[in-house]
Amino acid sequence: MGRGSGVIKFRSPVKDNPATDDGGGPSTHGFADTWAATIWPTGFVSMSLRETQLHLLNTTQRLVAALTDPTQTAQLGRSVGEELVDAHFTNPEALELSLSLIASRLLKDFAPQLRHINNAELRSRLGLLLGAIAAGFSTALRDVTFSEQEQIRRAGLLARETTERDLRGSEARFRAVFAGAAIGIAIADISGNILHFNPAMEQILGDSSEAHLFSSVAQFVDLDDAPELWSQYQRLVNGEQEQVQSEKRYVRPDGSVVWADMVISLVRDDNGHPRYLVVLVEDVSERRRLQTTLHHQALHDPLTGLPNRTLFFDRLRRLCNQHDSTKRIGLCYLDLDRFKAVNDSLGHHVGDKLLVELAERLARCTADAGHIVARMGGDEFVVLVEDCEGTRQLKLLAEQLLEALAAPFEIADHQLTVSASIGLVEHQAAGADPAELLKAADITLYWAKSEGNGGWALHESERRGRQVARYELSAAMPRALAHGEFLVEYQPLVRLRDSVTIGTEALVRWNHPVLGRLGPQHFIDLAEETGQIVPLGRWVFEQSCAQAALWSAEFGAQAPFVSINLAVRQLRDPGIVAELISIAQAYDVAPQQLQLELTESEIMGPSDEALERLRTLADAGFVIAIDDFGTGYSNLAYLRRLPVQALKLASSFVTGLQQDPNGDRVGEEIMKTLIHLSHILGLHVTAEGIETDEQARQLRDLGCDNGQGWLFAKPGPPETITEMLRPKT
Repeated sequence: MGRGSGVIKFRSPVKDNPATDDGGGPSTHGFADTWAATIWPTGFVSMSLRETQLHLLNTTQRLVAALTDPTQTAQLGRSVGEELVDAHFTNPEALELSLSLIASRLLKDFAPQLRHINNAELRSRLGLLLGAIAAGFSTALRDVTFSEQEQIRRAGLLARETTERDLRGSEARFRAVFAGAAIGIAIADISGNILHFNPAMEQILGDSSEAHLFSSVAQFVDLDDAPELWSQYQRLVNGEQEQVQSEKRYVRPDGSVVWADMVISLVRDDNGHPRYLVVLVEDVSERRRLQTTLHHQALHDPLTGLPNRTLFFDRLRRLCNQHDSTKRIGLCYLDLDRFKAVNDSLGHHVGDKLLVELAERLARCTADAGHIVARMGGDEFVVLVEDCEGTRQLKLLAEQLLEALAAPFEIADHQLTVSASIGLVEHQAAGADPAELLKAADITLYWAKSEGNGGWALHESERRGRQVARYELSAAMPRALAHGEFLVEYQPLVRLRDSVTIGTEALVRWNHPVLGRLGPQHFIDLAEETGQIVPLGRWVFEQSCAQAALWSAEFGAQAPFVSINLAVRQLRDPGIVAELISIAQAYDVAPQQLQLELTESEIMGPSDEALERLRTLADAGFVIAIDDFGTGYSNLAYLRRLPVQALKLASSFVTGLQQDPNGDRVGEEIMKTLIHLSHILGLHVTAEGIETDEQARQLRDLGCDNGQGWLFAKPGPPETITEMLRPKT
């Protein structure tokens, strides 16, 4: 049986015992019980409160399923709205209470089941679900109404037939239905002239005087309506169509507006000829107001009243789908600086009021220009400039927005001064990707924040391209390490007094499948930022130990030591000492044959734990060296506190040895002093970046112990070092 038949339909069976229900946990039962208790008093149903609870238990499970599966959200939402009407909860109050309960409790009660979905997506799905429930409720209620209307029409036909047998009795029954109906009824002749209308029609149209009511059916249709509706009415009058229906707006004599569902039906005589027209009008103003309210709530932020993310994206998509290549759009993505501190120190109620006042300032600032201001969530707002005149306009707008926020906010006896950062994106509208535009704005906002609070940054595709390349490079490191794309090259360290190779420095390289050979300057910083320096450093240390073992096996005491770079992030690992000792032992390499290099900035400022690990490594026999000395603190006195045995002077000192044409020997004197002080501290000194024989001679004369640079050899495969070590025949 269909809607309006008086029979309650259960769309799927629900078990009587909640404790054993397969699909409902405590949250499901609790929500269904609360729902039933909320709407049961509003209905005229034959179910008990307990039966209503069991009925809504299954419905609650579908609500959660609707949020879990976005492809089912709209369909399941409509079915929930239809079920309310099927169960005879047709009072609009039942829908309003249900939507309010779902909006306020559903996400909270079922948070564990929904925790894999981010908050923004959940709120979007919830808005869609609420709208679908209201739509399903409205459609089902209209179907019930139309069913009742059809019954009335059939009653009219039945009354006419019965009149032929018992005119007086049938007329009484018909008049009872006509006068007592809750919907407005008007009867007209085939020419459209109104013959009778019932009290409900008077109430809906707002006048009890027949002189002011419509005198013709054509007035219900109205020539100002859509042409197709008027043509349908003409076909109806001509007997070519049985029924016309539409939702109409009527203005009462007092100026108030009523929205109504209108149905005009054709009544034929026994021979099938058109005889009467029956007009049925139902007041749906309240339902329409509710739908309008729900639609507004679905597209606007409940706190600030601004358009929300859904409405913003809808408008942005429309702009991007146009075909005018001359149109450009602009985005100003704004985020408050240190807003979390307001919430944490003054409370969320103050933070909410701050957001409301901030939204009002943004709206006032952009009102004259007609820009759309939307709240994207939290303390993030975006201004959409539809007909952007270029980056100059965006920059000016950004300055205006920042100026609008500069004045203090007076909130709850607090004077709050806030600043914001803004990311600016200007782009051709036609063919643009809305998601990519917002992503670009978000990235640019991050640039603005990184450059200092209270400012703006303009999106640059080249800069973003570099960042994307860096990200892709960092993301590829784990795979590259697993697939053997890294390799280690070695550069000799030469004793300057006799040019004997006494050591080598291990230098990692990346054979990238697309970018080719990459030096450490392209990926070491990324490895340190992402933490990949730990597994990469371990791999380099293992490769270096393996090579050191080969050289020891071939050259014995004449084998070179291997100098390996150690990042401070590796040093923070509590297990680094045991790990390095274990690897060295596994390859049967003495720690004295391994030199661990840290840059000056890394070794000067480690934590106490890291410094203690460094001392432990030195006690174990590893040689600790400072690399690139002179580029940072250059504090020789501080070295007395560190377990350092070697110092590698930055190549800039070697470059400074070149004598000035005017005879200035400052560079030479600086180098002489550094070497002398280092020897006093018991440190071996290696000069980096030696490229000429003259530089090597000067360093040797100054007492420098060792040298490294292209004069002796460029970094290369271990075989190059091996050939250098073998005696010349």
